[in-house]
Amino acid sequence: MKVDIVNKSTHPNPSYATIGSAGLDLRAFLNDSIILRPFERMIIPTGIYISLPIGYEAQVRPRSGLAVKHGLTVMNSPGTIDSDYRGEVAVILANFSNSDFEVKNGDRIAQMVITKYEKIRWVNVEKLSDTDRGHHRFGSTGTE
Repeated sequence: MKVDIVNKSTHPNPSYATIGSAGLDLRAFLNDSIILRPFERMIIPTGIYISLPIGYEAQVRPRSGLAVKHGLTVMNSPGTIDSDYRGEVAVILANFSNSDFEVKNGDRIAQMVITKYEKIRWVNVEKLSDTDRGHHRFGSTGTE
């Protein structure tokens, strides 16, 4: 699938790290590095603008290495970029560690997955169909 992109950063377009990667690496586009303090969150610009076809979204997700090694995550994970959004792709990066983390220009800070979605049409009914689970909530299917 071809996707239009405007790259105002000084970095290459987002790319897949391996042939089997689902996510494209997003890089920080900063004039100066920033310090993300423990339990702080910041919007990090990427300098990337995209135009997705209707029926597709981009999901911004954490990078597993940053999560496990440094306690960094994407706050609204996955963050959704709608097909009609034309602003800059940005990342709400949060530090859940006990240490400061320096974000430098060009750092890979998140990944973006392009995915197809379906639109629904609500059908009002008096009763939903029965299932084995029924109305049982969180944890109702057990731990094993």
